[in-house]
Amino acid sequence: MTIRVVVADDQELVRSGFALILDVQPDIEVVAEAGDGAEAVEAVRRHAPDVALLDVRMPRMDGIEACRAISAASGCRTVMLTTFDSDEYVYDALHAGASGFLLKDVRRDDLVHAVRVVARGDALLAPSVARRLVEQYTQYTRSTRHPRPAARLDVLTGRERETLLLLARGLSNAEIAAELVVSEHTVKTHVGNVLAKLGLRDRIQAVICAYETGLVAAGDPPPGGADRAGPSPSSARN
Repeated sequence: MTIRVVVADDQELVRSGFALILDVQPDIEVVAEAGDGAEAVEAVRRHAPDVALLDVRMPRMDGIEACRAISAASGCRTVMLTTFDSDEYVYDALHAGASGFLLKDVRRDDLVHAVRVVARGDALLAPSVARRLVEQYTQYTRSTRHPRPAARLDVLTGRERETLLLLARGLSNAEIAAELVVSEHTVKTHVGNVLAKLGLRDRIQAVICAYETGLVAAGDPPPGGADRAGPSPSSARN
């Protein structure tokens, strides 16, 4: 299946460069380019792509607002691009519904990998990275946002709740399977059920939900009490 992509950046050379890298891949087609956030939203509406690459800083409508609009109105998944390695942009992008976050100096192969990862419904952060990032995210937003009621989790079965807890603590599917003494296929089913029942787009939003509902508190140790080093940033599969 061909992955349809919209690329949005106000710098034409950057935009064209990303589009060229992606369009030569046998399984990726760039269906539109956009010079600002408003054009990106319209391009997504018109072409119904699978993934939108959005620069954070663009005129008329920035990438964060475009991401929010796209996430609310379509099933298109978004990857944010920026030259600024700023936590605030990451927080804002996650809150807006982004499924990935890349710096513009990303390597060619990593850019292609990111599009494929997000298109298949995975998150673009390794579990250990997601845990650290979301802890910081919840601390950052605590003073301005009200926590979601824990009753929201009542729709989950006991095993699904356990799965969400372990997921939020940064465990991979294999580690969750070992902890619950089930197969990885069963874990994938539990994660899928969690996303569907809570109305969440991906694994990262599930982790955020776990923190916001108080299921996990920032600083909670992973199972066994020892901190997990985890793999280098890559994809976190559902």
